[in-house]
Amino acid sequence: MKTILTAALAALVALPTMAEQHEASNGDWYPSQYGADDEIGAANLLTPALAQRAAGLVTEGRTYALGIPVGPDTPGFGVRELDINIFMPGQEAGATLGSNKMSYVDDVIMGWVGLGSQIDGLGHLGIDNVFYNGNTPADYVTTGGLTKMGIHNIPPIVTRGIVLDMAGQAGTEIMEEGSLITVENMQAALETSGLSIEEGDVVLLHTGWLDLIESDPERFAAGEPGIDDAGAAWLAEQGVVAVGADTWGLDAVPHPEGLVFPAHQELLAKNGVYILENMATGQLVEDDVAEFMFVLGQPRFQGAVQSMINPVAIR
Repeated sequence: MKTILTAALAALVALPTMAEQHEASNGDWYPSQYGADDEIGAANLLTPALAQRAAGLVTEGRTYALGIPVGPDTPGFGVRELDINIFMPGQEAGATLGSNKMSYVDDVIMGWVGLGSQIDGLGHLGIDNVFYNGNTPADYVTTGGLTKMGIHNIPPIVTRGIVLDMAGQAGTEIMEEGSLITVENMQAALETSGLSIEEGDVVLLHTGWLDLIESDPERFAAGEPGIDDAGAAWLAEQGVVAVGADTWGLDAVPHPEGLVFPAHQELLAKNGVYILENMATGQLVEDDVAEFMFVLGQPRFQGAVQSMINPVAIR
């Protein structure tokens, strides 16, 4: 599995630089509309009124875990992996602690936090070494953690969520790797669901791709369907807080035009819109749940670039 993932990463790295692939004139997308010192991007749109509106969507109280279980065998981008080690410190040979004979089990996780279901922070991906709000790596990247745009800065995301059944719109259960999701595709899915995107929403795209993570993990890791950059720009124009999908990287891989994660560039770098990956949207689609209350309070790792998450959809 790791050989396959590393080979896929090598194929991406062998392509031309991001600047050569996806031209962007310096300065035409920064400073941010939220201010030159802003670090949280579209999260500025979150308000108590949005949380109250989302709560009004709860009619049954049913909850859906949007995160997937994560372990040593979970496919990851490039060399990402983790190990979980379990210990009973100070209790060798059955020893206990205190006169009440207390016993406990502890764990240590060693690995990458960008594995499984995850949120990409605004410091994650840029254009020719320029990131959200015009920051360069020299401005905020250190080996000990980001000094700006760390994942700990993101406020709780409680708002309306919608899921668009892109696989159903395409007339299939699983979209093909490399296939693009366009503005027209999303508008058609919205028309089918009878919904419209509103400012402050979280939009999830269901492609069926996550079904392969267990049945065909090699294919799952080697590619994916994804949104094109024009579609990403359109979603940002609607004022969304985050865009997610049931894929490991949101963008189409391989990209039909040879680009490398152009939707990431459009959402994260240019617009400060968060990206949610490996979202378990299947049950929502199966239950015909198109809109719901979306709740996310990510782990607040100080200075981290991204984080594993388990958002909850409530209907």
